[in-house]
Amino acid sequence: MHELVETRQAGRISLVAATAADARDTRQGKDVVVTRGSTFENQANLAPTFLAAVRQRYEGTRLGRQELNAELLSDNPGALWQMDWLDRDRVSAAPELRRIVVAIDPAVSNNEGSDETGIIVAGVARDGQVYVLEDGSGRYAPHEWAAKAIDLYRSYKADRILAEVNNGGAMVEATIRALDPRVSFKAVHASRGKVVRAEPIAALYEQRNVHHVGGFAVLEDQMCARSRRILIAQRSATHPIVSTRWCGR
Repeated sequence: MHELVETRQAGRISLVAATAADARDTRQGKDVVVTRGSTFENQANLAPTFLAAVRQRYEGTRLGRQELNAELLSDNPGALWQMDWLDRDRVSAAPELRRIVVAIDPAVSNNEGSDETGIIVAGVARDGQVYVLEDGSGRYAPHEWAAKAIDLYRSYKADRILAEVNNGGAMVEATIRALDPRVSFKAVHASRGKVVRAEPIAALYEQRNVHHVGGFAVLEDQMCARSRRILIAQRSATHPIVSTRWCGR
């Protein structure tokens, strides 16, 4: 079967994945062919005045890379995270970790239109570098996300489960304790907005202090699509990464 995807709208991570332009896609060169055509390849069919005008306006800009040079850009310029950072510092295995946590950001409901419950496993090494080990996020009923978090806590021999409790209050801890009263649990009360909490974590990524162990396609697409405006209005699986700042405590 052959499929043709034609676009001039870049900056769409899902499209990058579909065309194997993302370096993580192992199909490149096997069953996916990417063909690009720049504006300049078609200049014989364009009015000189038009060509001069668009070059003057867009050449050398990000939009020009997309519209003139036919680059399929995978980054969102307004996002707190960039895919290049994640790929640059990705590792295949974590070193010995001195502390591991399972962080949860529970959704307030679990119907079809609900937000995900974010569940992230992360650890900190002896040199202070942070490693994201697993993304267990999804749409769960309360007993389901509690069971998922406990399973990860046990399988990674984690030191603690962290949970943001602004929405659920004591219910979050009670749900976990009902399944296993012996787990080490700490509630995280967010006193500041999502952007204020997320920006220092994004800075750690930019400074090469956070590494993803393997690939987390859904999580990473969410991270790199989240602008400051969207982060204010919407929860996502990225929020437990904010809570992993407690790793070293």
